[in-house]
Formats: sequence, C-alpha cells, structure tokens
Amino acid sequence: MEKENAVASLGQSTLLLPAWVKAALQANDRLKLYLSVLQSAAQRAANPAATSPDWSREIAHLGLRDASWLKDVATTAYLQDQTLIVPELAQWLTALASDLSIMARPLCDVAEHKNVALAARRDHWLKRIEELNDEEGLSPQALSDLTHGNRHGSDSFHLLVMDLHKQLNTMAVAVATEDVDGAHVWQVEDGDRPLIRAFMRGLARTAVLKFSHPGLDTAVTRDGGRLLIQNDIGTNDAHVLVIEVEGRRIHLTYSDLHVPRFGFFRQMLEGAGFEWTVFDPRTTAGLNQGKPYQVGNAVFTAADDEALHMALEAVASRIVFVIDWNRARKRLQEFVRKPVAMAVLRYAADHDLGHMAWLLAGGEQLIYEAMQAVDADAFRIGDRLDQVLGEAATQAFLQDLLRMASVKLREQQPVALIADEARLLLARVLQRRTFEFDLLAEHAAFCHALALALSEALEFASTTADAVQRAKNWERKADHLLMEARRRAERQPRWLPMVQLLDDMDDIADALEEATFIHSMTLTQPLAGLPAAVNAVLGELADTTLAAIQDQIKAIEIARHMSEHTEPADSEAFLQALWRMLRAERICDDLLRSARARIVQTLHATPALFSLATELAATIEKATDSLLSAGYALRKLVFNKSGMTA
Repeated sequence: MEKENAVASLGQSTLLLPAWVKAALQANDRLKLYLSVLQSAAQRAANPAATSPDWSREIAHLGLRDASWLKDVATTAYLQDQTLIVPELAQWLTALASDLSIMARPLCDVAEHKNVALAARRDHWLKRIEELNDEEGLSPQALSDLTHGNRHGSDSFHLLVMDLHKQLNTMAVAVATEDVDGAHVWQVEDGDRPLIRAFMRGLARTAVLKFSHPGLDTAVTRDGGRLLIQNDIGTNDAHVLVIEVEGRRIHLTYSDLHVPRFGFFRQMLEGAGFEWTVFDPRTTAGLNQGKPYQVGNAVFTAADDEALHMALEAVASRIVFVIDWNRARKRLQEFVRKPVAMAVLRYAADHDLGHMAWLLAGGEQLIYEAMQAVDADAFRIGDRLDQVLGEAATQAFLQDLLRMASVKLREQQPVALIADEARLLLARVLQRRTFEFDLLAEHAAFCHALALALSEALEFASTTADAVQRAKNWERKADHLLMEARRRAERQPRWLPMVQLLDDMDDIADALEEATFIHSMTLTQPLAGLPAAVNAVLGELADTTLAAIQDQIKAIEIARHMSEHTEPADSEAFLQALWRMLRAERICDDLLRSARARIVQTLHATPALFSLATELAATIEKATDSLLSAGYALRKLVFNKSGMTA
C-alpha cells in the first residue's frame, strides 16, 4: 500500500489525485526499465557472447535500492528450447503488476476521470500477468505480448504503458497548477501563498540535512475553508504528516509506526507551542503490513499572522529530523543507553545538525573503526563506549561527532576525512603519549630549502656551483638527522615510527638535491640551458612540490603541539594540510605528463637537453611520490601519538 493510501486513512482524500499522478509517472519510469531489462535478457540469452548493458545507474536513479534481483535478470536469464527462463520471474512479474496498478490508478480508479477502455486493458493485463506466474518461463509469444510496440498488431503491455503515459501527462497539466517555493500547489487562494511560503521557508532551512535521502516533497491545496498541506516524510507508508490551516489555527495529524520517534516529534512541536492529543495505536487494512501505528493530533492557535507564519516555519523545519531517526537511534544504542541516544539526537535537531550525515559517513562503523584505532589497552572486544569513557564523556563525543559529520558532509568533504576526524575526536579523550618532533621539523626545513632553491633556479634559469654545493650540504644534514633517529631507535623502540617517517622524508631531500644537480648540467657548456617553455612547465612542477612541503611543515608544527587539549580548529588545520600534501602527488603526476609532452615538442632535435630535461622532470616528480609516503607515515604517527593506529 502506497503512502497516498495512508493520507486517505487520515481523512484527507482531496490531496490524493495529484499525489497519485506523481506516483503514476514514477511507476511509468520503473515499468519502462523493467521492459528494457527483459528485452536485454532475451537478447543475451539468444546470443550469450553479447555484452549485457549495466543497468546499475538507471536502477539507482529510480530509487530501486532493494532491487538487486533486477540487476541480475539480464545476465542470468537463459533459453530452454524457445522459452526464456528468468530465475526471478515471479518477483519481476509482481513488480510489473504493482507498478501497472499504480500507473493506471488516476485514470481508472477516480470516478470523474475514469477511462473505461484503459481500465479494461489494465484489468486484462493484470489477469495475464497472474497467469504468467504459473508458467515456467516466457514463451516467444508471451515475450512479444509484453514488449512489442507495433500498433498494427495485437495489444501489448508496452502499448498500454505508453497510452497511460500520454493520458497522465495531460492530467498532470490539469491538476498541478503551480509551484510555490518548491511546493506542488493547486486550487489555492491568493491569501494562502504567504502561508505556503512560510512552511517552505522552514522546510528549506533544514532540508539539506537529509542529503540524498528521499522525502520532504510537499503538496498543498484548499478544501473549502481549510488549507491542506501534506509532506512526504520518507518512504514508509505509515509515516505521514498532514497539516490543516483554518484561520489562525493549525491542526496537524501525524502518524508513525515507531512510538519513540512519535514521541520525539511530539516533543519538538511542544517546544514550538503545539498541544497534542494522542490516540490509541491504530491498525488499517493494507497499511504497515497490518501492524499498529501511532496517530496523534497537534493544535496551535496563533495570536496574529506573524505567529502563524512562525509556527508553520517551525513545524516544517523539524520534519527532516524524523527521517531515518529510528535507524540512527538503534545505531547509537550500540554505544550508550537508549535515553542518552535520544538525547544525542535531540541535541543534533536542536542545533540544526541532524543525524543523516553521520549515517551516510558510516554510522556506527565510523565509531567502531575509531575505537579499534586507539591503543589496545583502551578498548577490548565487547566493550561499550560509555563503559570506557563514562556516560557524560561519551554523550559529548557523540554530539561532537554528529556535528562534525554534518558540517563536513555539507562542505562535500571526503568520507575518509570524516573518518580521520572521528579518530581525532576520540583520541582527544584517550591521548596517552607524545613524540618529539624536533627532528621532523628540522628535516622538513632542509627539504623546504632544497625545494625553494630548485624553484628559484628554474624561474631564473640559473644554477651556480655554489648553489649545487649548498644543496648537497643540506641533503647531508638531512641525512644526519635520519641517522640520529636510527641511533635513538636502537635504544628506544618508540622511535621506530619516527625512523620510518624520516626515511621517507630523506628520499624527498635526495630527489631534490639530485634535481638541482641535473638542472645545473643543463647550464654546463656546451649546453646553454633549457628553453623558456620547458623551464616554465618544470617550474610549475617544482612549485607544486614546494607548496606540498610547506603543507608538510605546517602539519608537523600542528602535530607537535597536539594533545587532549588541542582545539578542534587545530585538528582541522592538520588534516587539511595533510590532505593537500597528499593530493599534490596526483597533481604532479599530471604535470609530469605535461612536462614530457613539452619536452618532446621542444627538444626532440637536441638529444642531450632532451635527456636531461626528461630526467629532471622525473626526479622532481619522484620527490612528490616520497611526499605521499611521508604524508601517510605522518598521519599514522600522529594517530599513534594520540593513542590510535591509522
């Protein structure tokens, strides 16, 4: 049973027709996909060597998240004699019948719009589909009857779908008269539009917090003296919200199959001044699989128009926080008691953060991975988070985690960055040890000096013997720092991670010193240096490497002072610098290709310069490869410093 039937069960049939038309057009898209997949399956069964199209994108686009069977139809169907055997035939036929009923409903089940001919064809095909369920597969005739589009022959399922679609398009134009700030509106008065805009203003303020989750479509019409607003909260058929506005009085009807979520929504609206009447759980045939669901009414009487608008805006702004609320609560209860989980969700709603970002970023897995990453002495298998941190600290951590996930996902930050942030949040509670970062900072300074000198040499097309010697001296000093770390590691094993990181950083210094020497060779007689065009692209490669090393220095300096008292802004700055440093390697890969192309175009007739320029470009890019390794090693070191493993 579709959600529109739930609206009818709440006594608001005036809202049904536009919702039915919308559902019918969506069913049309699904039916066309089902038929396309079937035709693809038949073609591949007849020619197994043929490549089968990948329907994943179309399936996802239509929201068929649970239709894994549909993906396999085209590759698992086969011919037995002339019969097409479809392993998931019963499920496929059920989908055809269900969506045909939905698509035909506005044209066949509404008295004033009923098309007798289409209704007869619909009934014929529903009966035919039922008969096909008794067959082992699809005969050539059955396959043709379902899929052919020839109007000069017999009727087909495909032809019926096309005819229904044509009539639905005409009906849609007649029913949906306008769009008011995103609401589907018809047959309203001029005085209703400020009310609709107030509602949609509240909806728009928080709608972004649902991200890609379906829901929040709004339909509005007038029924006599009442303005009716329905909001499509989500995908469950018993989760419905209908609002009536009459004068300055708002009457809200809300149904929910989850009692805790009903209570959560009730509390939010009580905070906005609504008074509730809650009925005994209700059962409606065909709705929520026959299971009881909670229904209640909330009323708000406004003193003036401004208060009325504010109340509508407040109601709309809270709707997003009940989407997937129960799933979030259950996930949080793996770490805290139920009342604490509900308090965390209330905090996320009160601060317009929501819980959907946390779910999309990994949900409970985000926390489990952070727990696994900390010192083994902190968490053992079976430990619950609040048993280790204490209930108050765990609640604060979860609230910070939901806040961070909401902010980062709205900024379109990568999930990997959110996972790193989650680890650092937990690390601030469990931080146990620190490392000395003096050697790292000093070594990074030598790498920076080498990179800066190389960039300047390329910019001014000049490298002196003194510059080459200075580069050699810096490289040797950097090498001595690595040897010092190795000596310390022999005495104290805790220095071993530092040695690994310095080893990667030393490869950076080696590459930059070698690049400086190669560049000096291009200026050695009888050579007269590289052409400006080649110098320019090599300079861009060197400048990108220099910028990445500057980000490395910044990350090291922040990491040096990170502790349990580190401000979130510092953790954010560390991760941003680190991720910029890691991205530089990919940028330099592209620049290396550009440099090679420029070298071929410019130096193909001068073998010596061609060889040196090619080697110079590859050597600079090699430094960024080492930067990539050093970046991951630094990330691991900081996490270990904070009591985690990367």
